[in-house]
Amino acid sequence: MADMAGGNPGVKLGVIGGSGVYGVDGLEGAQWLRLETPWGDPSDEILTGRLAGLELAFLPRHGRGHVLSPSEVPYRANIDALKQLGVSHVLSVSACGSFREAMAPGDFVLVDQFIDRTIRGGKSFFTSGCVAHVSLAHPVCADLAALAAGAARSAGVMVHEGGTYLAMEGPQFSTLAESRMYRDHWGTDVIGMTNMPEAKLAREAELHYASLAMVTDYDSWHPDHGEVDVTAIRRVLAANGANARATVAALAAALAGAARGGCGTGCDHALDHALLTAPEHRDPALVAKLSTVAGRVLG
Repeated sequence: MADMAGGNPGVKLGVIGGSGVYGVDGLEGAQWLRLETPWGDPSDEILTGRLAGLELAFLPRHGRGHVLSPSEVPYRANIDALKQLGVSHVLSVSACGSFREAMAPGDFVLVDQFIDRTIRGGKSFFTSGCVAHVSLAHPVCADLAALAAGAARSAGVMVHEGGTYLAMEGPQFSTLAESRMYRDHWGTDVIGMTNMPEAKLAREAELHYASLAMVTDYDSWHPDHGEVDVTAIRRVLAANGANARATVAALAAALAGAARGGCGTGCDHALDHALLTAPEHRDPALVAKLSTVAGRVLG
C-alpha cells in the first residue's frame, strides 16, 4: 500500500467529487496517478498532493468531463483505489435534490442516513467464497461528519447536520408521484444517485466516510418550482463547486490538527466480527482480491 504520510500521521483524506466538483484548489505537489484494482479501473486517475498540511487524494466520481452516468460509476474500484493510497477518511461530495423547504438550493446537508433504491450491481466486496455482513445502522462516520459541518460553516456555507438521503437509480429524475412519496410518506430529506453503494463499500473497507450533499433543486414535489431543470441545476452547481472546494480545504486543516484514534462509529474496525465464511472454505482468488480492503482481518 502506498504511503501518504501527512501532517497527522495515519490520517489521509480522500475526496470523491460529484457533479460540479472535478478538482481541488491549492494542492501542493499535485500529480495525477493511474491505479489498477482487482475490481477494474477507477472512474479516473486520482489527483494527489498536500493541502493545509495534510495528504489528500481526489477522485472525480464521474471522471473528468463527466463521462460516467451514476449507474456506470465503478464504485468498488474507486474505494479500493483510495485505500491503496492509504486513505483513511473519505468525504463524498455530491449534488442532490431537496424534499425540505428549509434545505434550499445552495445549502449543504451532512447526510446521516440512507434509503437505497438502486438496482445496480457491485454493492459489496464480499461475494460467494468469502461472505461478510457489516453494520450499517449508522452508515456515516459521525466524527468526520461533524468536522465537515464545521468546515462548511467556516467556508460561509449554510449547512444542515443530519438528513436521510434517498439513493435512486437514475439517470432520469423522479416522477412527481415518486417525489411526493419519498417526501410525504418515507420522510426522506434529499435525493441523489451516487451515495449508494458507495457508503456501503466504504464501510466494508473500514474507511471513515461522510456525505456532503449539495442541494441544487427541489426535485419535482415543490409547487412553486416545477420539474427539475438541468440548466437551472448547472447555475447552482457553479456556486456549490466553489463552496465545496473551500469546505475541503477547511476540512483538511481540521483533520491535520485533529487527535488521532478511532471514532465513535467504529468505522475502522467494521470487519472485526463481520466475516462468516470459515477460513478453510474461503475462495483464495476472492481473498486475494480483498487484500487491500480487508487485509487487516484476512491476513
